[in-house]
Amino acid sequence: MAKSSKASRRPSLGATPPVDTGRRPALPPYPRRRGLGPWATFVHAWNGLIHTVVHQRNMRIHLIAGVLVGLVGAGIPLGLAEKVTLIFCVLLIFFAEILNSALEQLVDLIIQQYDDKARLAKDAAAAAVLVLAGGTVVIFAAVLVNNWATISNRGPQIARQVALGVPLTVCHGGLLLARRKPLALDLLLFGGATGLCAATTARTESPVFSALTYLLVVVAAASALERRKLPPAPPTGGGPAPSASGSAPG
Repeated sequence: MAKSSKASRRPSLGATPPVDTGRRPALPPYPRRRGLGPWATFVHAWNGLIHTVVHQRNMRIHLIAGVLVGLVGAGIPLGLAEKVTLIFCVLLIFFAEILNSALEQLVDLIIQQYDDKARLAKDAAAAAVLVLAGGTVVIFAAVLVNNWATISNRGPQIARQVALGVPLTVCHGGLLLARRKPLALDLLLFGGATGLCAATTARTESPVFSALTYLLVVVAAASALERRKLPPAPPTGGGPAPSASGSAPG
C-alpha cells in the first residue's frame, strides 16, 4: 500500500513540462506627473537634491566642506580665475555625489540579490567622487599657498571671518545631523546661521561666495524639514543592513 502511494506522487514520464507563455503580470501605471513646466521641473530637481542630502552621509560632508570654501572665498581677495575654479570644483563634487547616489538606487532597483559586478559598479562610482574630492583639496591648498602673502597681511579680517565662520559651520552642521530634532532647535540653528551669514556678508570680499554659503545653509535647512517627515527609525542593535548588491549606504 505504501509503494502504491509513493508511485502516485511521482510525476509520470510522459507529463508535459510547463511552458513559458511569455505573459507577465501587468505593471501598475506610472503615476501621472502634476506638471511639466519649468517650475515643476525645478521642484523635481530640488526634491532629488534634498533626498540626496537626507540619505547620503557623504553629501552632507561635502556640504560642510562647501561652506568652508565659501567662507574662505568671502574672506580672502581672490582673482577671477581662482574664484571660478573653486566654485566649479565645489559644484562638480555635488554633481558627482548626486550622480553616484542615483547610480546606487538604480543598481539596487535592478539587482535584487548580491552580485559582485554590482558592488564593483558602486565602488567605481564612489571612486570617481573620491578622485574629484581629492583634486579639489589639492586645488584649494594651491590657492591658499599662492595667496599666503595676502592672507598674512589681513590678520584682523581673517580673525573676524574665523570668529563668525566657526559658529556658522556649527549651525550648518547641526541642521545636517542625521537625526530628527525638535522644530524649535532647527529654527534656532537656521536663524543663527542666517544671522552669521548676514554678518559675514557685511564685509565680504566676494558676494558670490557669500551667496553660495547662504544657499548651502538653505539646502541644509530644507533637508532638516524633509527629515522631519520621515517615520522614526525603530531601534536596532546592529548597523545599517547592506543593500542587495553588497554595498552599505553612503
